[in-house]
Amino acid sequence: MVLKRNVGIDIVKEIGGIQSVDDATQEFENNLDKDHLSRLQKIKNSDILLKIANAIAMCKPDKVFINTGSEEDRAFIRQHALDKGEEASLPMDGHTIHYDLKDEQGRIIDRTFYIVNEGEHLSSLAKKKLRAEALEEVREKMSGIMQGKTMIVGFYMRGPVGAPVSNPALEITSSAYVMHSAEILYRNAYADFQKEVDKLGHFFCNIHSEGLNRLEDLPNARVFMDRSHWTTYSFNCTYAGNTLLMKKGNHRFAVDKAVYEGRGTELSEHMFITGIKGQGDRVTWCAGAAPSGCGKTTTAMAGDFYVGDDLAQLWIAEDGTIRSVNPECGIFGIVEDVNWEGDPILMDRLRNPGAEVIWTNVLIDENSVPQWIGNGENPPPVKGKNFQGVWEQGMKDKNGKEIPMSHPNSRCTIANTSLKNYSEEDGENAEGVATRIFTYSGRDSNTMPPVWVAEDSDYGVVIGACIVSEATATEVGASGVKRAPWANAPFIPGSLGDYMDAQFKFFGSNKIAEDKKPIMAGLNYFLTEESRGGSSKKLLGEKKDVKVWMGWLERLANKDVGAIETPVGLLPKYNDLKNLFKSIIDKDYSEELYIKQFSLYLTNILDRIELQIEAYGKENDIPSRLFEILKEQKKGLLALKDKFGPVVKPADLEKA
Repeated sequence: MVLKRNVGIDIVKEIGGIQSVDDATQEFENNLDKDHLSRLQKIKNSDILLKIANAIAMCKPDKVFINTGSEEDRAFIRQHALDKGEEASLPMDGHTIHYDLKDEQGRIIDRTFYIVNEGEHLSSLAKKKLRAEALEEVREKMSGIMQGKTMIVGFYMRGPVGAPVSNPALEITSSAYVMHSAEILYRNAYADFQKEVDKLGHFFCNIHSEGLNRLEDLPNARVFMDRSHWTTYSFNCTYAGNTLLMKKGNHRFAVDKAVYEGRGTELSEHMFITGIKGQGDRVTWCAGAAPSGCGKTTTAMAGDFYVGDDLAQLWIAEDGTIRSVNPECGIFGIVEDVNWEGDPILMDRLRNPGAEVIWTNVLIDENSVPQWIGNGENPPPVKGKNFQGVWEQGMKDKNGKEIPMSHPNSRCTIANTSLKNYSEEDGENAEGVATRIFTYSGRDSNTMPPVWVAEDSDYGVVIGACIVSEATATEVGASGVKRAPWANAPFIPGSLGDYMDAQFKFFGSNKIAEDKKPIMAGLNYFLTEESRGGSSKKLLGEKKDVKVWMGWLERLANKDVGAIETPVGLLPKYNDLKNLFKSIIDKDYSEELYIKQFSLYLTNILDRIELQIEAYGKENDIPSRLFEILKEQKKGLLALKDKFGPVVKPADLEKA
C-alpha cells in the first residue's frame, strides 16, 4: 500500500479559515505582542506560519507565547506551570509534582483515533475516524478551547539537528506542564527549525489543550492523529502520553514515514539505545524494543554509555552500518520498582540535588518527599497526597480494593544530561551510533529463556514480530497477556503486513556491510520461579542480571563466546555466563539456576507459535517468510519433544 500525503481537508486550516500568508500575518498582529511577533517574523516558511495562525484562529487564546528555548523562556514556562496549578514546587530545588486527572493515568486508547480518508488501510489493532466525522468533533470541542488561556508555541527537533532521520515538530499547547515537559524531553530548535524543515521537506504539528481540566470532561477527551497532514489534535486530557504528542503521537507519524517513504532504508522503533563495554576499549552499541512498562529504561541504564530509553530512529549509513539516534533527549520514565539495587544511577539523580525533575502521580509524603511502589526505602510512608487525593496506608476504594501509595504508571521526567552515564557526545551526534545488537522483549513470565539469538536477520524479525507480554498500567483499561509485535504495535498506523515487510527489507538489506550485520535477540528477565517448578511468583533471578545478558550479547556479536544451537535460536553456554556474572556484577551463578532459566519448556513455546500463526493468518499481506520460519521452528521443537519430552535441558540441546 502507498500512504498518500496531504489528501483531504486539513482540519485546522478548515476550522481556522486562514489560507494565505497575508491573512496569517494579520492573525499574528491581532494576537501577539511586539516581542513575540518579532520572534515569529524570523520564520518565513508559509506552511509553518499557516499551521500556527490557524491554531490561533481555532483555539482563540487570550495570549500567544513564542518559546525560543532561552533560559528566560524556560523560566517563564516553569513559573506559568506553578501559577496555573498544573505543577507544585517540592523542597528539593528544581523538583515539581504534577497530577493527572485521577481517571487518566495512562494512554486513553479507547479515545485515541487515526483520522483516515475513505478507502485508506489501517492497522487491525488501531481505531479510526473518517475525516469528515473527525472534522466536526474537533470543530465542536477545540473551537475557542483556549479562551482565557495562553497558547505556547514551541519549535523542536525529534533527534539531533542535522541527522537525516530527525523530524522537526511544532508543539502548540495551553498547558505549561506539557511545554515544560517538552523542554526537558526534546531539543528546542527555534534557531534551526526553518532550516531543518526546508532541508527535510516536512514537519509534524501538535495542537493540544487541557480545556477546563475537569474530571467530568474526561469522557469527551480525544486524541486524533491525522496521518495525511501529520497533525495531531488532543483535548480535555492531561497525561503526557496523551498530550505531549511529540512523543507517541509523532512516533506514529515517524513509523509511517519509515514504512511508506523510507522502506528498506530507515525505521522508527520503540527502542532504547545503549553502549556496552567489551574487551579493551571496545564499545558495542545496542538498541532494544520492549512495551512500555517492561524494563526499557532499566535495560538502557544497564549499559555503560546511555543514549536513550524509549525511542530510536534507525537508518543504513553510507559506510554500511546501521545508525541509531534518540528522537528524545530526556526520560519520561516509569518509577515503580526503580530502586537503589537495580537503578543506582537514576536513583542518585532522583534522590539528590542537582537535576530538574517533574514527578507525576507519585505519593508526596508528609515531609514533601516523592515516594513510590518498589523504591525499597524504609520505613514506608503512612500518609500523604497521591494521584487520587489524600492518602493513608490501608485506604480502600469504593470497591474495597486497597489504594496503592503511587499509581503503577507514576513517572519522572528528567533530562539525559542529568545522568552520569549519558554519553552526550554520542547522543547529540547527528551521525548516530553504529548499532550491532537489537533486542526484543516483553513481560513474559513462563515461556522464553532470559536471552536467545536469531540465526539471521529474517529470524530476528520474527522474534520482534512475536513478542508476547502481560499488559501494564501504561494503557487505561488494558489487562491480560497479549501479543505486542515489535513492542510497537500501538504506534503502527498502517497494516502490520507493510510494517513487517519494511522490517525484512531493512535488516536484510544488501547495503549493510557483511562485517557490520547486527545480531538480533530475544530478551526476557521476567521469568518467575513458579514457571520453573517453584511456588513463588518472584523473578527467577534479579533485575541487575540484565547487565550479564547484555554483556553476553556484546561478546557474541564480537565472536568472543560460542553458543548452543536450538530451533528457536542460539543460547549461551553455562561457563561463559558463570564467568560474566562474576566479572560484570560480582555474583555467583549456579548451574542449577542456569538449567532452570535456559531449559526449553516446549509446550509453552509451541502454544505461543500457534498463537502467532493463527493471529497473523487473519491479517492481510503478511510476508510468507514469517510463516515459513514459524513452521520450521515448530517442526524442530516437536522433534525435540519426541526425543526428550516436554522440557529440554541445555545439555540435551547440545547433544541434539
